[in-house]
Amino acid sequence: MAWQIVGMLAVITVIGVSIALHEIGHLYPAKKFGVRVSDYAVGFGPSVWSKRVGETLYAIRLIPVGGYVRMIGMYPPAKKPVGSGRFAQMAESARQEALSEVLESDAGRTFYELPVHKRVVIMLGGPTMNLILAVLFFGVALVGVGVNAPTLTVREVTPCYVSEANPSGAKTNNVCADGVSAASQAGLQAGDVITKINGETVADWNDLGAKLEAAGGVSAGTVTFIRDGVTMTKNVDFQTLTLDRYDESGNPTGEQYERAFLGVISVWERDHLGLTTVPRIMWNITTMSAEAILQFPQKIVDLAQTLLNDGERDPNGPVSVVGATRIGGEIAASEWETADKAFSLLMLAGSLNLFLFLFNLLPFLPLDGGHVAGAAWEVGRNGVNRLRGREPGGPADIARLLPLTYAVSTVLIAVGVLVIWADIVKPISLG
Repeated sequence: MAWQIVGMLAVITVIGVSIALHEIGHLYPAKKFGVRVSDYAVGFGPSVWSKRVGETLYAIRLIPVGGYVRMIGMYPPAKKPVGSGRFAQMAESARQEALSEVLESDAGRTFYELPVHKRVVIMLGGPTMNLILAVLFFGVALVGVGVNAPTLTVREVTPCYVSEANPSGAKTNNVCADGVSAASQAGLQAGDVITKINGETVADWNDLGAKLEAAGGVSAGTVTFIRDGVTMTKNVDFQTLTLDRYDESGNPTGEQYERAFLGVISVWERDHLGLTTVPRIMWNITTMSAEAILQFPQKIVDLAQTLLNDGERDPNGPVSVVGATRIGGEIAASEWETADKAFSLLMLAGSLNLFLFLFNLLPFLPLDGGHVAGAAWEVGRNGVNRLRGREPGGPADIARLLPLTYAVSTVLIAVGVLVIWADIVKPISLG
């Protein structure tokens, strides 16, 4: 129980630090560019702690599901008469409230007065901080702690062919009824190091799998290994297995392939990967995260149906702060080795920050990507005006999008409540 609490506190700390640094990513360039920042907060709701430093009130608030930086002059003044419609009046009300915070001394210090590239820098500062954190967490996990990976050293030999009736390949009455595995035929023993399959050098465990797949459907072959410094090569007859193929996310593709069965269980050792492997692995995780974001609406629908029908929770479905904290507690309380726990917690922290980076780039207000999209529209509009010999149109009036912003915010809050509720009543478990 104590270790579970430690793990949960570790995840809560990571989430808090990630939110705090995300907001600093907005705060620092805003102050650097001279914008008056009235509030910096980690969390929402009632204030737990606050302190005013200069013109900015710094606060930690009760609900740790996000944060915000309040910059003066987020919405520019209206350039033409406001319509009488409900949405137009809603936008104008928010605009006037924002402009009421602008003082005479704020001339030249409002957000909307900045050049577009500086506004983009400010809005991308938050996601960039999450990306930097993701790189650090993944780097420490992969390079510092290292991956616990199978090696080419034999720990145990599977004596027999495997089948649905005998998936472990164990002997029955000391006899292999269906056939002797290639490893047994070669006389492999614990401590032997496999070096070649069919005369082709094997680089690592994954390469061994690739060589065995290449040998699928071919029975006769050779296995080369080192024992006590002596290299040996043995002729064997491989069993051919027909297996289902899975994608990088672990989902079946519907395809099958043939693979030669060797029959060894390897020794696992911690592999400290090189720095150059971090970008490649991060790219793989990024593509999977992007796919998960694209599938997010359907995942939410599936989650709602699961709760209504009391079905099984999708282990690859969305999780909230509550769910991530619970998973962190399970990792810390598990019987894994300390290094494996540290690796998993660091990878969890990296994944959370990578998701925050990608999610905040979505081109919808109130997300950071929505502001960037508004700036992109402004650049495009001004470019068209220049081609037509017209004056630039000034800063993009994102206040006009406030009704859509409120709608998106409502959806995000509803989704957050749904996922938190699911993590309470039907949590995802490592077991």
